[in-house]
Amino acid sequence: MVNSSSVTDEFRGFNKARSIMWCHEIRARVIERLELTSFLADVFVAAVHVDNTSRADRVYLTGFDSAGRQLSGDTLYIDEPSQHLDIAPEFDHDFTNMAVTPGSELEAAINREYGWVINMRALRAYDLIADRRATQRAVLLAHLPDLMNRGEARGFLFGSSDSGNAGAA
Repeated sequence: MVNSSSVTDEFRGFNKARSIMWCHEIRARVIERLELTSFLADVFVAAVHVDNTSRADRVYLTGFDSAGRQLSGDTLYIDEPSQHLDIAPEFDHDFTNMAVTPGSELEAAINREYGWVINMRALRAYDLIADRRATQRAVLLAHLPDLMNRGEARGFLFGSSDSGNAGAA
C-alpha cells in the first residue's frame, strides 16, 4: 500500500515547479498569440475580449478603446491544445483593476461571460525575457528543498554571475 501523503511530500517541490511553469506558459502564450494580431501594436486598443468558449477550434478576439467602444475583431485558430488562450491573471481586467466604462460595449461583452478580457496596458508592460528568467529562478528554488533532502544538492550560490566571486554557500 502506498501512502499518498508521502508521495505528495516527496514531490512537493516538483509539483510547485510544474505549477510555476504552467503559469509562465500561459502568460507567454497570451503575448505570442496576440502578436499574430494588430491589437498589440495598436495603441488605441485598451482591452481585448477573448471569447475562448464559443468554439473549441478558434478564439474570437474583440478590441475595445479606453471608453469601451468596440474597435475591431480578429480570430485565432487553434490547431493544437497548446494554442488555447487560458486566463492569465496578470493580464485579466479583474485582477489588474482595469476601469470599465459603465454601459459600454466592453461592459456588455464582460457581462455575457464568454471568456475573459485582457488589459492591454498590463500586457504591453509584460517583459517575456524577464519573466522567463524569474520563472527559471522560481523553478530552481521550488526544486531546491527536494534536491537538498535527497542529498543531490549540497551547496549553491545566489547572486549575479558577473560578480567574479566564486564560492558556495
